[in-house]
Amino acid sequence: MATHRSYALWSYCGLRWSRVMRCSPLPGFRSSWPRGPLGVRHLSQEKQATETHFGFETVSEEEKGDKVYHVFESVAKKYDVMNDMMSLGIHRIWKDMLVWKMHPFPGTQLLDVAGGTGDIAFRFLNYVEAQHKGKLKRQLRAQQNLSWEEIARKYQNEEDPLGGSRVVVCDINKEMLKVGKQKARAQGHKAGLAWVLGDAEELPFDDDKFDVYTIAFGIRNVTHINQALQEAHRVLKPGGRFLCLEFSQVNNPLVSRLYDLYSFQVIPVLGEVIAGDWKSYQYLVESIRQFPSQEEFKEMIQDAGFEKVTYESLTSGIVAIHSGFKL
Repeated sequence: MATHRSYALWSYCGLRWSRVMRCSPLPGFRSSWPRGPLGVRHLSQEKQATETHFGFETVSEEEKGDKVYHVFESVAKKYDVMNDMMSLGIHRIWKDMLVWKMHPFPGTQLLDVAGGTGDIAFRFLNYVEAQHKGKLKRQLRAQQNLSWEEIARKYQNEEDPLGGSRVVVCDINKEMLKVGKQKARAQGHKAGLAWVLGDAEELPFDDDKFDVYTIAFGIRNVTHINQALQEAHRVLKPGGRFLCLEFSQVNNPLVSRLYDLYSFQVIPVLGEVIAGDWKSYQYLVESIRQFPSQEEFKEMIQDAGFEKVTYESLTSGIVAIHSGFKL
């Protein structure tokens, strides 16, 4: 696992931000083991349990980390195509709703964990850029006597179209990050975006650093979910928000039966036909069934130190958005 938990890879987009970050020896990176909300080291405590689940299979904790890494290494190149096929495109709406629920303000510093392909990061950047442009337009409309030259100069002098907002994408898998960077170039995302190779259980960032922490369809693959939640709490600023989009427990019996049939009979076949990988998608389906229910996960978030914890079930509970605040 040591090779998979390297903190060394930083790749920056946006000259202005990268220049600032390079002025000091990687500010915001941690040089010691992570601690929980109460300042107590939790790594050794969490790892006393030697067995866990990998889908429906019982494996050692170290073995699970390796297996999960290889799953996402295998599916990285077809990840977006398979998401569209498996969810019939609905995953795009779920991710849109996560960003709408976030409703970031100008200058928001976002950490998106397990977000290697950039889906949440790109939505965040598009959202804050649209918000910032809208604010500029409203300001100009309020100044009725400006000349055309003054209006044009206002737009030209707008150096940061994001209004100071930034997003750091952190993922443990190099292949997923590689896909995300390729998508960023293709979509023209440059400013306000950084990529970090790091582990959700041992985030390489200082305490109280980010305004928002997001993790979409990633936390169920973490070996120690409690530890990942404690790390999320640690890196958020006081007043910061935790948002998690994850598969959950279906609350309609009929939908549940149809969902099980589709999940176990269709999704692995799609994985084999499209990605040439039956086993990885069989694991992904099984991992969903092993994830806690909405209420159970809510309690876990509260146990990690978050307050005002709520959740919203979407599509009959197939997924849920959980929210909590560091107060």
